[in-house]
Amino acid sequence: MTAPALVARRLRAGYGETAILQELDFAVPPARITAIVGANACGKSTLLRCLSRLLAPEAGEVLLDGRAIHRYPRRELARRMGLLPQSPLAPDGITVADLVSHGRHPHQGLLSRWTREDDLAVARALEATQTVDLAEREVDELSGGQRQRVWIAMALAQETGILLLDEPTTFLDISHQVEVLDLLVDLNRSRGTTIVMVLHDLNLAARYADHLVALRAGQVHVAGPPAEVLTESMVEAVFGLKSRVIADPTSGAPMMLPLGRHRRADAANTEELRP
Repeated sequence: MTAPALVARRLRAGYGETAILQELDFAVPPARITAIVGANACGKSTLLRCLSRLLAPEAGEVLLDGRAIHRYPRRELARRMGLLPQSPLAPDGITVADLVSHGRHPHQGLLSRWTREDDLAVARALEATQTVDLAEREVDELSGGQRQRVWIAMALAQETGILLLDEPTTFLDISHQVEVLDLLVDLNRSRGTTIVMVLHDLNLAARYADHLVALRAGQVHVAGPPAEVLTESMVEAVFGLKSRVIADPTSGAPMMLPLGRHRRADAANTEELRP
């Protein structure tokens, strides 16, 4: 099956009189992992909200397979694209299995009943996220990493060709961040799912993404393979930070090392003692 194509053209969007995105052009490589990075308030989450139709742009358009996204019926769009927002909230007392089952709602008509295919989709999602053993537990009893895997399982049960995730590693410790990102890579490699995610950590973005997009002041500053995008000049232009970019000794991906404004006191004192 051909991977879906998602494109934004001359997108302008914001909140009230505050403009966030400015004439932004954005293309998502099908069946690849795209990471969006940038400084706070540069438009990362706003872009994701426009791509998912949660926010209507003031100008420009978002196209899914060449068709304006606002022309899709709600259920049809939900069968083609899933969204995991920042810090989603589960209903009190809901079990993991019930929450993951919510991902099947776009496939349910007004009169249709739960089917064996729905059962299989939920089972596949639980297995893919290694949450089968958690199925009967309540979501609010789980750790942060477990909850995030469960939310991803719900999105997987939706069985869409595109998955949008807004900061999926927020509030997770480093081991759970890596766990979640490894899961997304497995999903992309095994199912060919197109993944677009907003990340704060530049090094994780460069390590896990096939396509890296850096936003600056509501526009795409640069986009492409991580080795071409994560450069010292980009870090300074987008984040106002001087850095060194080297090759990650384990993955070969570019890795950014920030340069502080001041040397450590013990290092400075050591230098002063040298003859």
